[in-house]
Amino acid sequence: MSVLIPVLVLVGALCALDLILTLGVVKRLREHTEMLAASGTAVDTYTINVGASVGEFDAVTVDGERVTQRVTDETLVAFFSPTCGPCRDKLPRFVEHVSGGRFPRDRVLVTLVGNPEESASFIERLRPVALVVSERSDGDLATAFQVKAFPAVLKVAPDGAGGTVVTANDVRLDRPAVATA
Repeated sequence: MSVLIPVLVLVGALCALDLILTLGVVKRLREHTEMLAASGTAVDTYTINVGASVGEFDAVTVDGERVTQRVTDETLVAFFSPTCGPCRDKLPRFVEHVSGGRFPRDRVLVTLVGNPEESASFIERLRPVALVVSERSDGDLATAFQVKAFPAVLKVAPDGAGGTVVTANDVRLDRPAVATA
């Protein structure tokens, strides 16, 4: 019994110390989160930020049409990879989202990143509703949009100075599409 009381006091003191240290860590994490939010820096940025200018690119679609970073109207830009499981899951929702005349074909640009042979089924599904470019992961489009993960769906618009700016970098496909005519 004489040993039990000092052991319980020691365990209690260790628990109190652990609680104080944990509260200190939580406080510091909150401070860092607030600093990151104030700086406008996203912690997990997988594509270009909203408001950023799109880098220059010049690509040719699988149908031989030339596309550049100059857009004349709001355009939906998507990046898929045929080896990406979430891309295969999201593809039908994307096709449904842009079909039905809500987005004209010339205002939907899809980049398929990966082996062209593996992309064949994606190309056939996307070709009727979008301009489709097939390129490697270090291609012009992936570099211009700073895409680091797939799938990525963005909206871009002209910036008034002859360039293109990102207006949304996380387009939700579960919401109805609204496009200007």
